[in-house]
Amino acid sequence: MTTANILQHIKKHGQIRDAEIARALGLGLGTVRTSLDDLSAKGQIACCSVTRYDEGKPVHEILCRLSGYVPPAAPGRKPKN
Repeated sequence: MTTANILQHIKKHGQIRDAEIARALGLGLGTVRTSLDDLSAKGQIACCSVTRYDEGKPVHEILCRLSGYVPPAAPGRKPKN
């Protein structure tokens, strides 16, 4: 059931980090990462590993989004020739 909740959260919020999902849904980070692995194996989401630095300490996270989703072009772009 948590996998379905996580997928709905990603659909609602777009590209999001695993820690943000865990915080929003009140789940453990390990549970979220296991569900993300399952969703990625099924091809429903795309994930990548991200390292950010919080006060000089590296924090390893997973960034994920829906698979096959291409965000719309930003307004004001010139049309392609």
